[in-house]
Amino acid sequence: MVERRQFCGAMQGKNLRYLDAQPSQEVRRARAGFVLLEHFSLPAFTQALDTIVTANLLRPAVFATKTFGLGTDEIVSDLGLVIRPDERLTPDAVCELDLLVICGGYRTPLRYNDELSLLLEVAVEQGVTLAGIWNGAWFLGRAGQLDGYRCAVHPEHRPALAEIARLTQVTSEAYVVDCDRLTASSPTGAFYMALEWIRSLHGKSLTDGIEDILAFEASRFRRIKPMLNLSISGPLREVINLMDVNLEEPLQMLDLCLYAGRSRRQIERLFKEQLGTSPQRYYMDLRITEARRLLQHTSLSIVEVSVACGFVSPSHFSKCYSAYFGHRPSKEIRLVK
Repeated sequence: MVERRQFCGAMQGKNLRYLDAQPSQEVRRARAGFVLLEHFSLPAFTQALDTIVTANLLRPAVFATKTFGLGTDEIVSDLGLVIRPDERLTPDAVCELDLLVICGGYRTPLRYNDELSLLLEVAVEQGVTLAGIWNGAWFLGRAGQLDGYRCAVHPEHRPALAEIARLTQVTSEAYVVDCDRLTASSPTGAFYMALEWIRSLHGKSLTDGIEDILAFEASRFRRIKPMLNLSISGPLREVINLMDVNLEEPLQMLDLCLYAGRSRRQIERLFKEQLGTSPQRYYMDLRITEARRLLQHTSLSIVEVSVACGFVSPSHFSKCYSAYFGHRPSKEIRLVK
């Protein structure tokens, strides 16, 4: 009998589903549980779930998944589809898991839930890895389970998380894996977050195979993101980054030119050619957008928001805000309960 040749590491994953290899020893099945919150992001949830389920196509039965609710009712996703979880989340159910994922969404209310916080404590005591999708990290942070960790959360909810989790490093990344805390801010982030968890258990060959199958889905969600990062040049990106980190005390045009090492004419040309606007208008758009996020997702006062976003007075802020959104800051809907 001719000995079967082995693929090299770089190609093994791509061919894993065709190799029919039998594991040399029995592998323990890892168990992942998904807590579905009201209006959870269905695309983000399914990306994580599909990644894990796809792993079972390559290595049968290495993972088990289950959905949970905090009650016994059906749950409406962000797309309006109604989901009935497999069961209610209980301490006994938590103890049977290896990974517990809190699935939030854009319209998921940011409300403290004492029952969920207690269940998260049980999970930590049992050595269960915790994860959050979209704004799921907010619930982990509100329960004190992200202290000392880095995390990812959807951009709309970064201010809210930063406010209630002072010991947490809230990043702008699509996903973060920090020891036994996994977080993702988008469907694509959820995909790669799940991949990292799988890789930690079964190695790169399996995740290479998963990526080979799901690459199209990943790129499809990636295209939902704004095309800004794909279309702007390095010098322009540098100027935009300077603006982004200087919202409270906006830089004058002269300072932007100095720090970026470009002339005013060069910077204005870059903005006009690549973004179709002026640097001043872009900077204002950036500041007013951040102001809306702060108003909606934190308990900061209007005066505090106006200061945080570099407006010279509350009246000037109110005038600018009304010009953009058609209503005064005082009329903005507050989403933090």
